[in-house]
Amino acid sequence: MSVLSRRSVLAAASALPLAAGAARAQSQAQSQAKFPDKPIRLIIPWAAGGPADAGFRILAQSASKKFGQQVVVENKAGASGIMGAMALQEAKPDGYVVSQMHMSVLRQPLLNKALTYNPITDLTYILQITGFVMGVVVRADAPWKTLPELLDYAVANPGKLNWGTLGIGSTQHLAMERVGLTRNVSWTHAPYRGTSDTLRALLGGEIDFASEASGWAPMVEAGQLRLLAVFTKDRAKRFPAVPAVHELGIPVVVDSPGGLIGPKGMDPATVAVLADAFRAAALEPEHLKFLDAMDMPLILLDGPAYRAAMAKTYDEERDLLRRLNLLPA
Repeated sequence: MSVLSRRSVLAAASALPLAAGAARAQSQAQSQAKFPDKPIRLIIPWAAGGPADAGFRILAQSASKKFGQQVVVENKAGASGIMGAMALQEAKPDGYVVSQMHMSVLRQPLLNKALTYNPITDLTYILQITGFVMGVVVRADAPWKTLPELLDYAVANPGKLNWGTLGIGSTQHLAMERVGLTRNVSWTHAPYRGTSDTLRALLGGEIDFASEASGWAPMVEAGQLRLLAVFTKDRAKRFPAVPAVHELGIPVVVDSPGGLIGPKGMDPATVAVLADAFRAAALEPEHLKFLDAMDMPLILLDGPAYRAAMAKTYDEERDLLRRLNLLPA
């Protein structure tokens, strides 16, 4: 019978942690290689049926085919659209729970001190996908044919103009306030419960103009409203004669980007799998046709670039809210 030497025993013992570590790494690699091996839950923080919901349902269907696993849409409306971000705070960072990202997720922690998540450090940014066209509209019989004419009137008549958006602190609200700050205008903002309510108020004469998302498009095409300018970098495809705000010498560009986020601490390899599938889905003809119909730009950014852009925007939003006295005490 052979007898093991003390040196042999020690060598064997020292190899055990290395073998265990190698086994764990192999297991993780095998697990990662199979991702996803079960359905993925996609939270849409809006009620079913709206534009934000419809676009992401198209993406989910396409991504399901690419994964070979179902992407199950779950609508969690309410709380200014942050239910998805809140759910991610409790979710495992394994890629099986993701959410739609939009500007309220970034802004609401600034407006509501009760929210304790940090929108930059407590989320994983997977992919920026698209944005929303927003613009300034007046009634068709209004005297202002251009945005500069409207601003000139506001300067000459302090406090006389009333204007509406879907709410205080909304992207539409802050975009127009940024424009007003460039001319130091004095006017009255009237918040409504939604875009449709804002536009009804405009048509009914309650307000003089509205800063809203492209729900105004059918009314502009029907001749009920006049579109003075859009906030996006590029002109809206459906209204190529209408200038972007920045083309008028006003340095304001608002695309209101949105995309896909996950819980904090996701494996970069898992993020890459999700990003690749949803990027391909975003480029599918059905999704591009939807974007064209809704005047929504395709603005793809990978996770790191998306996070960096949102970090910059977060600082800018905080400064603007402070200037407007909208930050909570």
